[in-house]
Amino acid sequence: MDKHKQPFNRHALWVWFAIGVAFIVLAGLSACLPAATPLPPLPTHTKPPPTTTATATTVWFPPTPTYTPFPTPFITPTVDVRPEQGKLLLTDDFSNPDNWTLGRANQMSAALGKNELSLAISQPGGYLYTLFRQAVPNDFYMEVTASPSLCKGQDEYGLLLRVSPNLEFYRFSLSCDGQVRLDKYFNQVASSPQPWTLSGAVPPGAPSTSRIGVQAQGKTLQFFVNSQFQFTVQDPSLTGGSLGFFARSANDTAVTVSFSNLEIYQP
Repeated sequence: MDKHKQPFNRHALWVWFAIGVAFIVLAGLSACLPAATPLPPLPTHTKPPPTTTATATTVWFPPTPTYTPFPTPFITPTVDVRPEQGKLLLTDDFSNPDNWTLGRANQMSAALGKNELSLAISQPGGYLYTLFRQAVPNDFYMEVTASPSLCKGQDEYGLLLRVSPNLEFYRFSLSCDGQVRLDKYFNQVASSPQPWTLSGAVPPGAPSTSRIGVQAQGKTLQFFVNSQFQFTVQDPSLTGGSLGFFARSANDTAVTVSFSNLEIYQP
C-alpha cells in the first residue's frame, strides 16, 4: 500500500464518524421536543345573506281625496209582541188600602204611596209579599209597572200568580242583574219551570222601570217584559187563584220596589 495515501483515509474515517454522531444527536433531540401544534384552518368564506326585499305596508284605510261620511245607521224599532188585549176587566191605581195586604214587621214594610204600592226590605235576605184582595179571573192578560229604586245583583222582584188559599203559586221574577225566572210552589214542593235566563228587556240595576205582562189561559202561561216576549210555560198544576207582588233581598243591602198602574184584561 502506498504510504502517502494512508493519512488521507484516516481523516475521511473521522469525518464520517463525526457526521454519524451528529445525526444521532439530532435524532435524539427531535424525539424529546414536543409535537408542534397545528395551525388553525383558515376561515371559510361565508357568503353574506341576501338583501331582504322590503314588503309594502298594507294601508287598511287609504286616504280619499274627499271626505266620505259614514252612513246613518237605521235603527229597527222594537216589535211589540204582546197578545191582543180583550175587554178591560179591572184596574187599580193603588189608592185603596183595602185592596192589598199591608203592614210592617222585621225591618220590612208593604205600604201604599201616591198611586203606587211599595215593598221595602232592610233586613239581609228578607222576603216580602203582598196579595190582591179582589177576585181575579182564572184566564186573563195583565200588566203592571215595576220600579225598583234600591236593588243590585241577585236581588229580585215580580209577580205571584194563581195564588191558592193554602199559598201555592207561580212566581215570575226579575233580577236586578237583568234576568228572568219562573218558580212554582205546589204540594209543598218548590221547582223552577223556567230557570234564570238573561233578558235584554230587563234593565239592570236601579232606579229602573219595567212593564211586566202575563197572559194566563188554561195551562199556558206567557210572560212579557217591556213589550218583549220572554218565554212560555205549559203547566196544569194551578188553574186559578189570587194575584200578588213580592221582593227579595239576596244581599246585605236594602231593596225597595214600587208597583203601579195595574190592568187586567180578558185574554
